[in-house]
Amino acid sequence: MMPSLKSRLMLMVPVIGLGILIDQLSKVWAVRFLMGGPSFSFVGDTVRIGYAENHGAFLGMGNSLSPELRFVIFTALVGLFLLGLLVYMLIGKEMDRISLWALSLIFAGGFSNFVDRALNDGAVVDFLNMGIGGLRTGIFNIADVYIMIGAGLVLIGQWFVERHKKQSNATD
Repeated sequence: MMPSLKSRLMLMVPVIGLGILIDQLSKVWAVRFLMGGPSFSFVGDTVRIGYAENHGAFLGMGNSLSPELRFVIFTALVGLFLLGLLVYMLIGKEMDRISLWALSLIFAGGFSNFVDRALNDGAVVDFLNMGIGGLRTGIFNIADVYIMIGAGLVLIGQWFVERHKKQSNATD
């Protein structure tokens, strides 16, 4: 069943608002306490915390592009995508609660990184790294975690929808 606009907003506003707030506060903390300082290691070097700025996208893709092209791709186009995503979340016909949660997380993470780029000369503050031995993630932030969780929920939600359709067709 498609949620009403009011119920969509009641889900979206807290997820997006709290998501952006937590991510932005974590970045303020990273700038204040990690910038120019050492990195820290926890849980047998599984988790590392250290300041980094990313001018590109996921795992630094696009870092070597010109500043003008990075602005077009990572600020202007991402801004348009986020606007489209927000409109879709508000009026999309095929919107269930799992999809709305997932897209709200993706929007929160994307918007928070968008704000970061706008306020930080095109860079996003990153400070988390995880791994075991030489097998490590790229450096990321809380907004990136929201985006990955949202993407995972989209995939899982779609799997559940397809599974439900197959079960419904089998019983008809």
